[in-house]
Amino acid sequence: MADTGTAIRALPLHGRLVRTAHVDIVPADPASRLALRASAEAIAPLSRALGVKLPEQPKTSAQAKASRLAGRVALWIGPDEWLVIDPSGTDLTAPCAKVKKRHSAVDVSHRNTAILVSGPAAQSVISAGCPQNLSPDVFPVGACSRTVLGKAEIILLREDAQAFRVECWRSFSDYVFAFLADAARDSVV
Repeated sequence: MADTGTAIRALPLHGRLVRTAHVDIVPADPASRLALRASAEAIAPLSRALGVKLPEQPKTSAQAKASRLAGRVALWIGPDEWLVIDPSGTDLTAPCAKVKKRHSAVDVSHRNTAILVSGPAAQSVISAGCPQNLSPDVFPVGACSRTVLGKAEIILLREDAQAFRVECWRSFSDYVFAFLADAARDSVV
């Protein structure tokens, strides 16, 4: 009889790490991710179902308030589009299935991965390949944007004054990590 077991998905950037005097670049822990498209009338019920208010202003994000949902964040990606990230790995599609208003909720947890870039040179490292203006006046803490880094599409979230989350497709993650690592070698504060 064949031995059946559970397949363990390999993390795309396992073991990768860049630490310099001015910047740290590390793979983020696995998380669940939800690509969400919704009509205006679905925003409120989806926000209640997910436990985080879906932001309605461009380039903004919102954190869940409940302690049981700590770390859950919703990113405004477009006029009717959000990316919801939950570090606990919980299924985000189940609460959405109960919402009767028109929407599309797709689990993209295994499509995406994230890279965390932090330190005094984090902004200059990302700016080496990203056309987005990252000055704190224009891109403050909580700001997010779908943009590019080099030749890869990314979703960028400023988590703190000197910390960014770079979301990208797993298939581009090696390229994005290598790009950031190269930029870190030339970074200045």
